[in-house]
Order: sequence, then C-alpha cells, then structure tokens
Amino acid sequence: MMKDAMGGYRGTELEISRMILDQPGNAEGWFNRGNARSSSCNWAGAVADYTMALKMGLRFREMIVAYGNRGMVRAKMGDMVGAIEDFSAIINLHPNNARLYRAAFRSRAEMKEKRGDAAGAAEDRRMAEQVASETATQQ
Repeated sequence: MMKDAMGGYRGTELEISRMILDQPGNAEGWFNRGNARSSSCNWAGAVADYTMALKMGLRFREMIVAYGNRGMVRAKMGDMVGAIEDFSAIINLHPNNARLYRAAFRSRAEMKEKRGDAAGAAEDRRMAEQVASETATQQ
C-alpha cells in the first residue's frame, strides 16, 4: 500500500470518495481509494478501484504498484488467474527496480504453484534468481 512520508495512507476512503465525485477522471484518486479499501479488507472495492485507475492511466511507478496491489488482492480473493495476469503485467513492463521485478516473478510463481503449474512456477523462480544474480553482479 502507498503511504505518505508520515506513514499514513493518503486520505480516508470517505475523503477520497468525495474527491472522486468531484474529479471522476483523477486516476490517482481511484488508486488511493483502492489502497484505502484494501487496507480495510474491502477486496472487491479495491480491485474495482485499481482497475479504474489503471484504465485511466497512472504514472509508471503508480501503475506498477497498482498492478502489484491488485494482484495481491486478487490472490486473497482466490482469483489466481487474475493475480497471475497482474504480476505478468509488471514483468512485461520490466521496471528498472530489480526488487520489484524479482518480486513479480516470485509472486507469479506462487500463484502458478497454487494452480498446479509446477513447471511454470519453477521457471518463474529461476527468473527471479537470475534477476537477483544480475543485480548482484552490477553492484
């Protein structure tokens, strides 16, 4: 979840909902409300808000986080296919942050394993380790 510098979420769900009513085209508002809803275990609401934010267009960093957050929420809801799609989106976007890139492979591997795809899970774990070793050699 995205927190501000003071460690708090960016507004309450009610406050953010009011802002969305005033500015329905504000992708960051939908993203922030998704975070607020996720933190209060409103999984379906969080998925809907992340989806709306992604459709509207977020900055690259927020887009990566929205896919990751939505993937985690989908996994909590038992939607492994949706979670795999979200973690795959991060992998396809290939963020420069090796930690996020590696985490997407690991998360997708976990979802694949839960679906019974042992070979796919093993390949994703191998890719995560490859990213880790490449990062270590670059430092």
